[in-house]
Amino acid sequence: MRRLCLISLISFWTAALPAQSEPVTIFAAASLKTALDEVMEDSGATISYAASSTLARQIERGAPADIVILANKTWMDHLNATGQLSPDTRRDLLGNELVLVASSDMMFIMQADRPVDAIIGEDRIATALVDAVPAGIYANQALTTLGIWERLSLQIVQTDNVRAALRLVALGEVPFGIVYASDVVAEPRVQVVHRFDPAHHDPIVYPLAIVAGHDTPDARALWR
Repeated sequence: MRRLCLISLISFWTAALPAQSEPVTIFAAASLKTALDEVMEDSGATISYAASSTLARQIERGAPADIVILANKTWMDHLNATGQLSPDTRRDLLGNELVLVASSDMMFIMQADRPVDAIIGEDRIATALVDAVPAGIYANQALTTLGIWERLSLQIVQTDNVRAALRLVALGEVPFGIVYASDVVAEPRVQVVHRFDPAHHDPIVYPLAIVAGHDTPDARALWR
């Protein structure tokens, strides 16, 4: 998949949105909030943001979502396997990058070849839940591939979703965080200090689908 600006790609998806006769409810990964809020402002859609794992479980329990956009394929695979997706509506919408961030108040010169563990030292690192939430899973994979997970795992502060991890760094409560590159656009109080090699974790892909039983003309108009 070609890497494109998150906002540009979503803008392309939502260009010339038709008026909605019935409100459409979108369940979307928390990392999409800034971009999706901007481009969907006049669509009439209701958007609920949370971790992909939380959204998937809510849909399984019958939450009234019409469209779902998750931050990795595994949770969408789960929804598909349990019959929660309308047939033939799943597609990949966009991709993202994984980055290490620090507070903008910290004096850093980004060095691409500087080891991640040398940057972090003994400081704490905020991430999303490493066993359940996509951003945390990708962070776990990247640190494991680099051979530093064992050493850094005790320094990790886990949060419910990637935006919560970002907020801890922005507020200066945790020195570092592992988040998506798109999150940095939404938060001027953080800076990127390292970009993870995409080969060190599974591809970061945001699949989109219509929820089973909600394949209406209005949902189709936004899904197209």
